[in-house]
Amino acid sequence: MSDQASAASPLPRVLDALGVGERDIASIAPLTGGTYNTVTRVTLADGRDWVVKTPPPHTAALRYERDLLVNEVAFYTAAARAGGPAIPRVVHSETDPAAPTGAYLVMTARPGRPWHEVSPTADDGDESRLRAELGRIVGQLHATTGAAPSGFGYPAEPFGPLAPTWRSAFTAMTEAVLADAETYRARLPYPVGDIRTLLAGAAPVLDEVTRPALVHFDLWPGNLLVTGDPGARTIGGVIDGERMFWGDPVADFVSLALFGDIERDRDFLAGYAEGSRKSVEFTDALRTRYALYRSYLYLIMLVETVPRGVGPEAADETWELVAPHLVDALDAVHLGAGISCRTHPGSDD
Repeated sequence: MSDQASAASPLPRVLDALGVGERDIASIAPLTGGTYNTVTRVTLADGRDWVVKTPPPHTAALRYERDLLVNEVAFYTAAARAGGPAIPRVVHSETDPAAPTGAYLVMTARPGRPWHEVSPTADDGDESRLRAELGRIVGQLHATTGAAPSGFGYPAEPFGPLAPTWRSAFTAMTEAVLADAETYRARLPYPVGDIRTLLAGAAPVLDEVTRPALVHFDLWPGNLLVTGDPGARTIGGVIDGERMFWGDPVADFVSLALFGDIERDRDFLAGYAEGSRKSVEFTDALRTRYALYRSYLYLIMLVETVPRGVGPEAADETWELVAPHLVDALDAVHLGAGISCRTHPGSDD
């Protein structure tokens, strides 16, 4: 073990707690691509294939990132009932950072490579089929309701107990990232106070959401594993559920069409209607909710560059990519909510 994992790593303690010794291990390999937890693939001599997650030692993070492993355990536990074989199964977990092992999550490994590395194309028919398959999986996940039907928000409860309404939960979520922006003096296209006012003015539309659905909220291609040969590819894994919350299923559409428009993804929407057993009706109110969730994700993407210390060059690249989309999302919130231009960020009134 000493040749494969440093003494400072919690991995040896985790494996020891599970009764796994050096003789039981066939291979250990770090997995890259994540931005928060340390992830390691552990293959055992008896053929079992695990992924082990441990949280970072640093404390500089956004408010919502407290105890993220609690969220991930909740996601896989709930999703296992509805998401099919693409969902990893929890082997064992410890969510208390004060435990002798520290916090950790051990789950079954899923086959495949990240979607963006495989690059399925329309020529071999994979892209259309995979988008429809993804739609079915996500639709099934969204049909899953929390154990406490009145609870909305993050299972880790970084802002306190689950909220009784989606409006109150999402308001706490957006307020937290705006408070982080103030704390870290993050670069945003408008003053924090103006953004707060705009989002609050659109909040009544959130009252349409009365059922807490299982929302992954990080379904970008890097968290979707694709397996199989060209022309016969399938989704092998839906991973990294640490950003999940109980809330509006529409929120998942943001990362599913990152920097794009989910309304144009006919294959996904057809599969989604099949999986959820109902079609998505893009009303004006739904589009306004969608804009709110776009705003929330883009705020996170801009603010998190500060505590993560990504460096000036990477921070500038993120700004150039994300800031225009945040402006567009806030414009859509403004139009959808019918708010006076006097309260719109960037207004000269």
